[in-house]
Amino acid sequence: MTRDGDKPAPETDRHAGSGATDIITTIRLASPKLPASQQRIAQLVLDDPDSILRTNVEVLAEQVGVSAPTIIRFARSVGCEGVRDLKLKLAAALALGTPHLHRSLRPGDQTEAIVGNLIGSTIAAIAEWQKLVDPAVIEQVATAFNQARRIDCFGTGATSHFMAQDLQARLFRLGLTANAFSDAHFQLVSASSMTSRDVVVAISYVGRMPTLLEAVKLARERGATVVAMTRAGTPLAGLARWVLPLDVPDDATMRVGTDAYIAQFILVEILTVATGLRRDPAVIRRLGQIYRDLQTRSVDSDAVSGLAANNWQTIFGQSG
Repeated sequence: MTRDGDKPAPETDRHAGSGATDIITTIRLASPKLPASQQRIAQLVLDDPDSILRTNVEVLAEQVGVSAPTIIRFARSVGCEGVRDLKLKLAAALALGTPHLHRSLRPGDQTEAIVGNLIGSTIAAIAEWQKLVDPAVIEQVATAFNQARRIDCFGTGATSHFMAQDLQARLFRLGLTANAFSDAHFQLVSASSMTSRDVVVAISYVGRMPTLLEAVKLARERGATVVAMTRAGTPLAGLARWVLPLDVPDDATMRVGTDAYIAQFILVEILTVATGLRRDPAVIRRLGQIYRDLQTRSVDSDAVSGLAANNWQTIFGQSG
């Protein structure tokens, strides 16, 4: 233990001060392992690194509610010699700017750093995002799914369209009536035919696509329950009864980056499992039967069925 009760700081990445990863990324990765008081400092730095450069130690300590020595210990915890060194490294990181490949990479990074930084950055982002996922909301959405007459999944754009189809396929296997629409016309038709017994799941990381918003507004007018998979504060979030958050760091290149992909995949999986556990046990048994049928009867199964083998023999002119 240190003099004022802080736990000893964890060992930081061996590259933290060598330029293999910038100070902002170092702080993001180290934050979950730091004492609570230092985590508050880390969050302030990540939220507004520019302001840290203009703030002295005493004012910074007052803003976070810690002592000035805790600020110094934080700087050392993330590989800096002190607060002055921390500010110099922050200034360098901000001056360099975000690379147009990935926020965790810098020119000259070797392959080892690329692998470590990308995986570490994603793990840190998803760990932080997990704190935003409210189990109570998941439970309410799963209950609504099981009570719905129909569940229509709206996705506009390449990623959202895929996620809507994936969610629809999973709900369909659970014996629920579910559809997926990416076309603006069909979304409006779906919304117009909805009732208070129906649920619409609108998926959009951006959360402000005009055609999608129009369809969701119409579904609300018809009494449907709206579930939005989007970032907090977007127009889509404002239309939803329940919001499943997608608040992850922005990608340097793609509008919807890897962190957002993974968060959406995980949400779809969570919704599927939470909904399935509230179904009749016979539904779970039927899932097993579906899996076995796909394994034995599908042409791309692990165990090729006799029918598929005969078809291939016909195509290639082979005999038994």
